[in-house]
Amino acid sequence: MQLRKENILIVDDDINILELLQRHLQSWKYHTYKAVSVKEAVQILRDTNIDLLITDLKMPEIDGTELIKFVSEHYPNLPKLVVTGYPSIQDSLNAIKSGVADYLTKPFTKNELKEAIDKCLDRIENLSGYAFAKAETKKDTAYGEIIGISEKINDVIQIIERVKDNKATIFIKGESGTGKELVARAIHYQGKFSRAPFIAVNCGGIPENLLEAELFGYTKGAFTGAEKNRDGFFQAASGGTIFLDEIGNASKAVQTRLLRVLQEKEVVKVGAQKADKIDVRIIAATNSNLKEMIKKDSFREDLFYRLTVVEIEVAPLRERKEDIPLLVDKFLFKYGVEYKDRFIKISPEAMAVLKRYEWPGNIRELENVVQRAVIMSDKCIEIEHLPHNLKFNIDFPESELQPLKVIEKKYIQKVLNATNNNKTRAAEILGITRKTLRQKLES
Repeated sequence: MQLRKENILIVDDDINILELLQRHLQSWKYHTYKAVSVKEAVQILRDTNIDLLITDLKMPEIDGTELIKFVSEHYPNLPKLVVTGYPSIQDSLNAIKSGVADYLTKPFTKNELKEAIDKCLDRIENLSGYAFAKAETKKDTAYGEIIGISEKINDVIQIIERVKDNKATIFIKGESGTGKELVARAIHYQGKFSRAPFIAVNCGGIPENLLEAELFGYTKGAFTGAEKNRDGFFQAASGGTIFLDEIGNASKAVQTRLLRVLQEKEVVKVGAQKADKIDVRIIAATNSNLKEMIKKDSFREDLFYRLTVVEIEVAPLRERKEDIPLLVDKFLFKYGVEYKDRFIKISPEAMAVLKRYEWPGNIRELENVVQRAVIMSDKCIEIEHLPHNLKFNIDFPESELQPLKVIEKKYIQKVLNATNNNKTRAAEILGITRKTLRQKLES
């Protein structure tokens, strides 16, 4: 029998329904795959090019709605037909929201099934209909380089407004990637000292034995390689702001010297006897828990209290998801310029995925995802341009231990599906003779 090119996957825990659907489909010359569970269906989807999914909703362990969500994000162009014996308005609404092409209620006639399948396979996605999910541009969405309209961001901006014109020591805490340096820059550049230097130092990026010399400077002959007197970052920031990022990585020796800077407003170069007076605002930041470090005696308690005259906590992105469209808009423009006028739009569906994700890497992770999507798309970022870890995934329960015969049967069926039921090819892949395969199938 000549098969059509369409591969149709049928998913139902009722064997009788599976057999009935398969007979109907084969009478119309479609190539079919069967799955009695969502887990088995996902395995087939990953191994085979499927053109249409037909699935039940009510199934044990993992519900069919979970499969629809999974397919909608991992295979967004795959048409979906729901066939169920337990219709409800809520199920229908959920199915439609998930992009289901049609919805059949059991029992149905052969003609009704044929019409639904034809409708699904003939359905053409109108890509030009996607809206540009661009965030509304408002005057109050940016403060310096800080982007956001959330309450958490507004709280940060209110504190910045209070401290920007004085030189009180400020401590910024927050997870990695939340934009702590942007907050430090906003404090400096939005205030009256903006024309003075701003020096950012990553304390975790400088080797411990060099950090003292880099921060405070050194005199000629202070150590091997010190061929002349040199000012440090503190002297370079005189009159302005020094931002000490990842302060938790500073050694005890550096902490002691830093405490003197805060108390006496003076710096002693490595190898020098005389102190130099300085006028500098210190902003420190970390993603470490300094209070826990104090308990372990790895951070000085007196330094902690000197650093935390004013504390600013930058919330993680998962706590201010209303800012995500604004940030996406910013990054789309940034990389549109960087990649020579490649101004890309983003579909509402893709934006919904970005807003749902928890972003453990915060803004830095979001920027990386947008940059990659701009590279991978042509005119509009769709769900398929986003990494798999952002998309909906099914948490399958652990499989029960099964007899070897059952596992062997499933694997043989998987190979047969992958080879379009070509027994000669399947036997080659399995490493057995065609006769042995036939015997296993008969048994």
